[in-house]
Amino acid sequence: MSEIAAEMRLPTQELREDIPFFTKVLGMKMDMIYPADDPSVAVFSGHGLRLRIDKDAPEAPGTLRILCDDPDGFADGQRLLTAPNGTRVEIEERHPPLVMPKTVHSFVVRRLKDQAPWIIGRAGMHYRDLVPDRLGGSIIASHIRIPDGGPVPDMVHFHRVGFQLIFCIHGWVDVVYEDQGEKMRLTAGDCFIQPPEIRHRVLEASDNVQVIEIGVPAEHVTEIDHEMTLPTPHLRPDREWQGQRFVYNQAEGAAWQPFRLPGFEARDTTIATNTKGVAGVQVVRPAAGGADPVWASHDSDIHFTFVMNGAVTLEGEGRDPYPLEEGDAFVIPPGMKTRLSGASGDLELLEVSLPGVFNTTVSQSA
Repeated sequence: MSEIAAEMRLPTQELREDIPFFTKVLGMKMDMIYPADDPSVAVFSGHGLRLRIDKDAPEAPGTLRILCDDPDGFADGQRLLTAPNGTRVEIEERHPPLVMPKTVHSFVVRRLKDQAPWIIGRAGMHYRDLVPDRLGGSIIASHIRIPDGGPVPDMVHFHRVGFQLIFCIHGWVDVVYEDQGEKMRLTAGDCFIQPPEIRHRVLEASDNVQVIEIGVPAEHVTEIDHEMTLPTPHLRPDREWQGQRFVYNQAEGAAWQPFRLPGFEARDTTIATNTKGVAGVQVVRPAAGGADPVWASHDSDIHFTFVMNGAVTLEGEGRDPYPLEEGDAFVIPPGMKTRLSGASGDLELLEVSLPGVFNTTVSQSA
C-alpha cells in the first residue's frame, strides 16, 4: 500500500518570522522549505500535526490546540499565543481533571407515556433522556434500546467518567471488558459497573434489548482506543480503576433483604462496596405481607428510581400524586418527604443513589 500523508495549510505574510515561532516556541521540526532564494513555503511537523505555512494560502490563520500533560511547562507557561502569521495557539491539558458539578436538586418525574423523543446516538443506539435537567450537570440517566438485534458496530472505547452503571431491563447484550476475560452476557435484571476508563466493546445484542445507563457527571468524554484488542490476555478481576472495581451482578440466585422502607424488600448489587461508597444500586419489590405506606425522606445527594415492572403511585409533599408504570422514572431531592402507595404485586424498581450509603427518615405524615 502506498504511503499517504496529510497536512494542514495556513497562511503567512512573512515566512522568516514564522520559522522561529513554530520551531523554537512550539517545538516543531521544519521538514521542508522552498524556494531557496526567497522562501514562501515551509512544512513543520510535531505534536501529531503537519503544517504547511504558505504565502499564497487563501485560508484564514485558524486556531491550533496543543494538548500536553504539563501545559505550564510548555512555551514558558503561556497558555494562549498568537503566531506571527496570525494563527491562534491554545495550550491545554491533555487530560483535564474530571469536574463534578454541584448538584442542583429538583423533583423530577419522567413518564414513558409523555412520549419523550428517542435520539439516535453512538453506534446507532436509541437514547431516551430520563432526567432532562441533568440536576445541574451532575447526572445523565438514559433509557437505551437497540431495536434490531445482531452485531453492534462498536469499537473498543472508554469513558472519562466518575461513575457509570449499565442495567439491563429487556433482552440481552454481549460486552467484553479489559482484564475481565471473555465476553459476558447481560440479561434482564443484570448489571455492569464500568469503572472510569475501563476499555470495553459492545459485541452483539438481541432484538429490542433495553438498558438503563447512569453516568456521573452528565457531560463526560468517550474516547476510542485504536491500540487495544479485547479480550485482553490477562484476567485481573480484582483490578481497580480510580478506586473502583468492575462489577458483573446477576439477578439469578440473588438474596433479598428488607428494604429501607417498610413493606418492601431489596437485592443489593454489591456496587456500593465495589465503588467504595461512591454509589449504590438496589432492585426493590413489595415484600410478602406488605405494610402500610409511610412517608420518608433521605439525605442522599442524588436519588434516582426507574420503574422496571408493575405500577405504583408516587406521592410528594405539596404535590399531586403521580401514578407510575413500567418505563417511568423519578428523582427525589434530599429532605423532601414522599411515599410509595398502591404498589402492584409485580412492581420492581431500580434505585440508584450517590453516595451509596445514606440515611432515611420515616415519618407518620407529610
